[in-house]
Amino acid sequence: MNWHPLWLSLQVTAVATALMVAAGLPLAWLLARRRFRGATLLETLLMLPLVLPPTVVGYYLLLALGRGSPIVTWFGWRILFTWGAAAIASAVVGLPLLVQAARAAIAGVDPALEHAARTLGSSELEVLWRVTLPLARRGILAGLVLAATRALGEFGATLMVAGNIPGRTQTLPLAIYDAVQNRQYDQANALVLLMTALAFLSLWAVRRFEQPRPTRPAAAASESS
Repeated sequence: MNWHPLWLSLQVTAVATALMVAAGLPLAWLLARRRFRGATLLETLLMLPLVLPPTVVGYYLLLALGRGSPIVTWFGWRILFTWGAAAIASAVVGLPLLVQAARAAIAGVDPALEHAARTLGSSELEVLWRVTLPLARRGILAGLVLAATRALGEFGATLMVAGNIPGRTQTLPLAIYDAVQNRQYDQANALVLLMTALAFLSLWAVRRFEQPRPTRPAAAASESS
């Protein structure tokens, strides 16, 4: 079996995950902790990839990354039909899941704890790093795993902006599509089982992150003290 689509998918997912963290955590904190005009509009725009067909998302990305776009005009970057375009497409479709989960997790942190840290002289960045993110980490990690899994399985938007070039941009979902089209059912079955196993493990990890930590009985706590 050709393993290149798997390694390329993992590479694309890793880059997409980094992009989602860089953009998603600040956006989640902004929506959870700040009230500003246009917040509803911003949140609606962020959630659009969840409800739009992937081909529509891919078309918007074609306009954003294609010839005449600011990225090409200003920076000279030609990213269409490369694995980098696949990473961007995967990040766009996975970002809403991370933002949604991280926002709920950050909103669930008691603001009094953050205020207490400020009164002790911590800066806003220190409060975020030492208080907010550690307390919200389980929800953030659950959202991150779910978003990364969505990025791993992206098909439609990736096909629009990266194409289906074997050895260059053919990710695991695209390889499955090709195998079925070419009636290579043994390869398709193997790839489908692999994709299903990865998705199952990811969802299992999400459920583990969502479960609250078990608390020690009072007696055990008193003995340890």
